[in-house]
Amino acid sequence: MAESMKGLHRSHRCTEVSDAEIGKKVTVMGWVQKRRNLGSLIFIDLRDRSGILQIVFDENVIGAEGFEKAGELRSEYVIAAEGTVQKRAAAVNEHLKTGGIEVIAESLRILSESQTPPFQIEENSQTKDEVRLKYRYLDLRRPDIQRNLMLRSRVLQIMRNFMAEEGFLEIETPILCKSTPEGARDYLVPSRVHPGNFYALPQSPQLFKQLLMASGYDRYFQIARCFRDEDLRADRQPEFTQADMELSFVDIDDVLEINERLLQCVFRETIGVEIPLPLPRMSWQEAMDRYGSDKPDTRFGMELVDVSETVQNCGFGVFTGALQNGGSVRGINVAGQGAMPRKKIDKLVEFAKGCGAKGLAYLAVNEDGTCKSSFAKFMTEDELNALLQKMNAKPGDLLLFAADKNKIVWNVLGALRLQLAEELELYDKNRYDFLWITEFPLLEWSDEENRFMAMHHPFTMPMEEDWDKIDTDPGAVRAKAYDIVLNGTELGGGSVRIHQDDIQEKMFEVLGFTKERAHEQFGFLLDAFSYGVPPHAGLAYGVDRLIMHLVHADSIRDVIAFPKVKDASDLMSAAPGEVEEKQLEELGIRIVKADGGQN
Repeated sequence: MAESMKGLHRSHRCTEVSDAEIGKKVTVMGWVQKRRNLGSLIFIDLRDRSGILQIVFDENVIGAEGFEKAGELRSEYVIAAEGTVQKRAAAVNEHLKTGGIEVIAESLRILSESQTPPFQIEENSQTKDEVRLKYRYLDLRRPDIQRNLMLRSRVLQIMRNFMAEEGFLEIETPILCKSTPEGARDYLVPSRVHPGNFYALPQSPQLFKQLLMASGYDRYFQIARCFRDEDLRADRQPEFTQADMELSFVDIDDVLEINERLLQCVFRETIGVEIPLPLPRMSWQEAMDRYGSDKPDTRFGMELVDVSETVQNCGFGVFTGALQNGGSVRGINVAGQGAMPRKKIDKLVEFAKGCGAKGLAYLAVNEDGTCKSSFAKFMTEDELNALLQKMNAKPGDLLLFAADKNKIVWNVLGALRLQLAEELELYDKNRYDFLWITEFPLLEWSDEENRFMAMHHPFTMPMEEDWDKIDTDPGAVRAKAYDIVLNGTELGGGSVRIHQDDIQEKMFEVLGFTKERAHEQFGFLLDAFSYGVPPHAGLAYGVDRLIMHLVHADSIRDVIAFPKVKDASDLMSAAPGEVEEKQLEELGIRIVKADGGQN
């Protein structure tokens, strides 16, 4: 039967007990990790968020009643024990911070009993994710998950302190907002008092933080909850946390400089890694041409090589056909893999098809210099030698080629490069390679919408030297936008914002907005900008992704307390769920089934 806390006061967390307390009395509380009954002695490993401490129950010290109670203890019972700290006489545990001491219990209270848990509370659990997430409150007791969340708390504290010292004000922005048509899909919230109208949960505080700049707050910062109704991946959740900021009277270099120092501070203070500054920068075009990705992993080579000119007159129709259709032919050199079995190459071909390719051409260079290829018979010896030279091929290398529109070729070879690096262990997982990607295209063409879309958002400032192309060649206009990339993951991004009326109006025009529609969607922002707005810029980090890299987790679910699964549901609370008919009636909502029926 559970006992009360009356008269009890915890003196230490488990690993706060040290050699300094030897001979002193302490009161500790936590969960029973393990029990060992040796007859005259019972040993308990007591666990709290700080770690583990051994408690010894000796019948001669605690008495018969206390010893009997200790014999009832099971895994995950919550207890309080008072006793004297002593040095361990034997069996020192070098793997524990408290491995050289123990507490000889003089009293015991069972604060809460526990059923047998569905899985062992231990580090690096091999329990299926579905089970762990159904019982997330138990999974959160695991020491590795607790360390992750404690580090997360530390990171946010460091960020807040740093930003305050740099003159930023922490200001909350609304959660119930107006839906906007650009960007990812909104989560909508029906309004009871405005029937037929909806709020949207914010995808970011973008408009509000720009309004704060127009309001004269100069430097804004917020740990912001954001929501996007999009498909989940290992580094994406429907609700996530951003470290969001906006600065007035700045340009690109000002934003990048302060954020480099912020990242340097976070990594130094949390994991003791020194990040050398300044961080390297690379244009979007260079990143795509070299790595096939605007978030390249630069911890290894295997860069893309454009061989379009080399093969433009060859007899291989796949190559020449792609070039005639305005595409390109590019390859990667998988060094030392020329003897890769055909079955494995076939798997790479299927992987490439899954990334949008029609196929994948390969050429293996044997150790004797001869070639084994899917297309060599269509090329002359001179053409083949020129291709090998362009690819810097050596005996024993494997060359892989994609031919199609640039967007597809980049996507295929960029993904293939990462897949092979993972399989062949080509990079150091303990290395941190930061990189700024700059000069993104301002616009990208959407076949689905049949119009240009903003690559970032409609308020991104174009590069001044490209603005004269906005009418003749909109796709060639670059943006004053920037992303911070770490080991192939986009940690965050931002841009300099448009603050001139004429540029903003033209931007809406290019995006297909009429003046009326622009004011309908963004009128409050445009009106505010008519009253004097400073040049401003900002950036937002994905906090979950940052923590994931700091702790080397494979998924952001391991650094979020209560994550969703792939279909955006919560296995623990069974959200989302149905609601009562009365609630729907109050909102004026009727559920229409996919087959046309109604609820």
